[in-house]
Amino acid sequence: MIKDRYDVVIIGSGPGGLAAAITARQNGAQDVLIIERDLEPGGILLQCIHNGFGVEIFKQDLPGPSYAQRFINEAKSVGVDWLMDTMVLDVTPDRRILAMGKHSGMVEVQAKAVVMAMGCRERTRAQIRLPGARPAGVYTAGTAQRWVNVEGYMPGKQFVILGSGDIGMIMARRLTFEGAKVERVLEIMPYLTGLTRNYVQCLLDNDIPLQLRHTVKRIIGRKRVEAIESVMVDERWQPIPGTEEIIPCDTLLLSVGLIPENELSRKAGVNLDPITGGPFVDDGFQTNVPGIFSAGNVVHVYDLVDWVTEAGRTAGKRAALYAQGKLPPDNKRVQLKAAENVRYVVPHTMNSVSLTEGDVRLQMRVRQPIEEPVWVEVRSGDKLVARKGEPYARPGEMVTMTLTAKHYEDVQHANELTVAVIKR
Repeated sequence: MIKDRYDVVIIGSGPGGLAAAITARQNGAQDVLIIERDLEPGGILLQCIHNGFGVEIFKQDLPGPSYAQRFINEAKSVGVDWLMDTMVLDVTPDRRILAMGKHSGMVEVQAKAVVMAMGCRERTRAQIRLPGARPAGVYTAGTAQRWVNVEGYMPGKQFVILGSGDIGMIMARRLTFEGAKVERVLEIMPYLTGLTRNYVQCLLDNDIPLQLRHTVKRIIGRKRVEAIESVMVDERWQPIPGTEEIIPCDTLLLSVGLIPENELSRKAGVNLDPITGGPFVDDGFQTNVPGIFSAGNVVHVYDLVDWVTEAGRTAGKRAALYAQGKLPPDNKRVQLKAAENVRYVVPHTMNSVSLTEGDVRLQMRVRQPIEEPVWVEVRSGDKLVARKGEPYARPGEMVTMTLTAKHYEDVQHANELTVAVIKR
């Protein structure tokens, strides 16, 4: 029986939402509810049957469904309530939630704290404006992944993949295992946009060619894709005449980026970062709206599910404390700003007092690859607060920096911290 009021309501049951629900219960929230639009919990992990999940948290190399099931079992054991097959229609700034479900009908719930954990969605053909007719056979990589891994359907026999995102490279391998021919992976940028390990394990190990600085000029075919015309681009992403090539195929998969799913965040009055597409958050993942937190890929797109889980745990703990009126006071908010070769930093702000309670992890992506040793530097004005070395920095691989208790004094006296990634 669903109640009218809850201490914490979590929207979404992917890895971030599950971790938030469990941690909220463990930190004193008596009534915790997960609302999920799908028929079963687990989020996108349910269709990710490849390994690579849980290496940091469990020290095991698990497939996605196995990783999800551990948290589903734990959420049930700690007494989380569930509302499945239910779509949240509205969230107000005072944390009233309106939802509609096939079996539950219209539901209205008042929460003391809300954790937004809706994840992200794929960019589509319309968003990248691919020219050509509209034949069957053009799909996002995630759609193809669900069809192959969950529904048991093959979307085609001969593929071209546009974009070197992780899902696209993983699907290149998966389709090859199923007997399909992946002709090419095209990437408009001059560098890989996914993880290097996926490039090695999925493309190199299966002899699938990757062409950087290439894109689809047009899609050929009327009823069904018959071929695509590829073209090389210059530094301004303009086609270079004379570099066109016709590649026969019956299916084009798009792996051209992910967008945090924040329609509900906007309705709740949450301010969004135009760079990440996710909310502005503090180090506890609280947004500008008091009592509304965000966790996981709804904030920014992570490389590892383990980091999504950690973010969910932080958001769940802070949401539970907020619901109980125990959240530490925001004595001093320090702004975190992207500096040289850094595209963005999450969190966007931090409370200096947080370092007395534990470490604060800063996560960022670089603008341009540096294929040589780099420094990751945090500064307050001209003063160096923290520095660590990395062997390289690539846009497709998130860079992290952890601030600890030893940095407390410097952070306490700062109004703004800048984060840069520079050559050593």
